[in-house]
Amino acid sequence: MTKPAASVQTEAAPESADDRLLFALKTKGAMTAQRLAHQLGISTVAVRKQLSRLEQGELVQFQEEVRGPGRPERVWRLTAKGHGRFPDSHSDLTLELINSIRRVFGEEGLDRLIGEREQTMQTSYKHAVREHSDLAERVAALARIRAREGYMAEIEPLEDGAYLLIENHCPICAAAMACQGFCRSELNVFKTVLGPETRVERTDHILAGARRCAYRIEERSAD
Repeated sequence: MTKPAASVQTEAAPESADDRLLFALKTKGAMTAQRLAHQLGISTVAVRKQLSRLEQGELVQFQEEVRGPGRPERVWRLTAKGHGRFPDSHSDLTLELINSIRRVFGEEGLDRLIGEREQTMQTSYKHAVREHSDLAERVAALARIRAREGYMAEIEPLEDGAYLLIENHCPICAAAMACQGFCRSELNVFKTVLGPETRVERTDHILAGARRCAYRIEERSAD
């Protein structure tokens, strides 16, 4: 059993009741009405009213799942429209620019752009991470940066000593869907910034259908 996730989110808390519910589904994944009620600290009746309203707005949907004896339970999750309530940094402009770069400079030009972004990220991230020698502190520093950049990042310590860096949102999802070089580049940044003594593996990927991106981070064993 894993330890509770250590949140390092820096985004402002959602203000409306509906936004809090959507935020819970975004950051914690699919849940029943009962679990949502516990998460939000309100009654199940109130949650069901919210879910009904949000379902009518096509922001949430449910799937009936059997979870033990008795009737199937409704498990609620965000729809594509619901995910769209969370910011994707100027997605239309981003796609237009990527397509323009491809037309004018070709794939090589786009690769150079991604490489330049990667170098800039490495410089910025290293500055924040290098003052920490402990792996937990380095991962926490990285997560704080990613949270500030809009990735809704948090850390989950694992029992085997590794850490799971969880990113519940991708603010550059439109760009990543148009060119997966952005995803490869970000993974390279993590590996470089955390150093050769650290192993970084992506375990969940939004573009592969997961609700989040997640990275397993651990110390490399001595040979």
